[in-house]
Amino acid sequence: MLGQYLSGRHSDICGCVGSNIVLLTQAFQKRFIIPDFINFASSIDQLYYNAQTLQEGKVSDYIPQLAKFNPDLWGVSLCTVDGQRHSVGDTQVPFCLQSCVKPLEYALAINELGTEHVHKYVGKEPSGLKFNKLSLNEDDKPHNPMVNAGAIVISSLLKVRRQLALSHRFQSEKETGNRNFAIGYYLKEKKCFPSGADMIAALDFYFQLCSIEVTCQSGSVMAATLANGGICPITGERVLSAEAVRNTLSLMHSCGMYDFSGQFAFHVGLPAKSGVSGAVLLVVPNIMGVMCWSPPLDRVGNSMRGIHFCQELVSVFNFHNYDNLRHFAKKLDPRRQAGHERNKAVIELMFAAYSGDVSALRRFALSAVDMELRDYDFRSALHVTAAEGHLEAVKFLTGTCRVNPHVKDRWGNTPLDDAMQFGHENVVEVLKEYQRIYSHTLMPQEISSQAHALDAEDLRNMETLEGFV
Repeated sequence: MLGQYLSGRHSDICGCVGSNIVLLTQAFQKRFIIPDFINFASSIDQLYYNAQTLQEGKVSDYIPQLAKFNPDLWGVSLCTVDGQRHSVGDTQVPFCLQSCVKPLEYALAINELGTEHVHKYVGKEPSGLKFNKLSLNEDDKPHNPMVNAGAIVISSLLKVRRQLALSHRFQSEKETGNRNFAIGYYLKEKKCFPSGADMIAALDFYFQLCSIEVTCQSGSVMAATLANGGICPITGERVLSAEAVRNTLSLMHSCGMYDFSGQFAFHVGLPAKSGVSGAVLLVVPNIMGVMCWSPPLDRVGNSMRGIHFCQELVSVFNFHNYDNLRHFAKKLDPRRQAGHERNKAVIELMFAAYSGDVSALRRFALSAVDMELRDYDFRSALHVTAAEGHLEAVKFLTGTCRVNPHVKDRWGNTPLDDAMQFGHENVVEVLKEYQRIYSHTLMPQEISSQAHALDAEDLRNMETLEGFV
């Protein structure tokens, strides 16, 4: 009995570990992409509640099954590329993907058939028209895979390996799909389908894909798989090729949000896809995937709360594609690990001091690095450069950066003590004079205000170097 029980427990444990192997590996190595996930999740909750107050928008009613949803439903789930997950709100209520399936369908087609073959039949440019227009580009192809015409053609390219189960949502989708049937016949007239393709079968498959049900929680894993370069962050299995993911994210960025795509790319700067069910599939490359869902839509068919949440997200965190530009306004970076960053700064500062690299020291000062950082032996940069006898570096740290010369290391030695011990007489003279000036001229409040002060000459030199920092 005990053996059977332990065997059963072992099986349960193995199943748990197997389905969360990436998460557990990262946990043991303490290498999460978002180290302080608890605080980050708390911020996500606040953004969620901010968006919840919005009451504008209208639930889509052209598909009867969609019109039945309560407009108060609102959920947000996220999954990081290393498997950390967080959900808030109505994240276990099933809803259909609708147009959010288009990037996934396109990614599968690229994965299976390759970029060159797929784009024989569909373009790559935003259409500038509504998603369900009967319109083709100048080559008589659908403008891109994110509009209905493009997605229908992609459906005809995919090899359907199994019959999807029919559902009420599929029947509702098909029965109200007159515009899509019109698009299908228009595509057939223009010979947009591959040779031998069955237009009606392609439409049926397209309707079935749009009616696939997900929740915010499962949708966030789909988004995170795209964020993770095609590898599922839960299982560690490769689902899509890197080529398929790159292409998909590119088109989501330029074409994924209906007539709001340009505005979304401008303000949010992230790949996303919306659907008339109220879903917004958002990808933060190399960090996480998000699924938002709220049925009330704006005038172009995007979720009111979903759009607001995405805009607020990038107003707080540096997730916009161009937030990494130099001299840009600083936002919160949840990837930053405070201890790691400080250790890195200490190592780089001490190495520059050890090498006597005055140019590097200038760059650190210009970047507002604390020039009085100390290592594990409580030695400052002035300790190190004094011990090595680098006169110019000592002059820079004292005359320009005004660092404290009286700090002691773990053995009770000051920078002057180190210079004397190693016989660097020229450095000793500079430090003795600096100690005298520092002790008798600078008042405590002046010491604080001048800790990182730079004289005029060094400022001019550093401005010259600024382009190389």
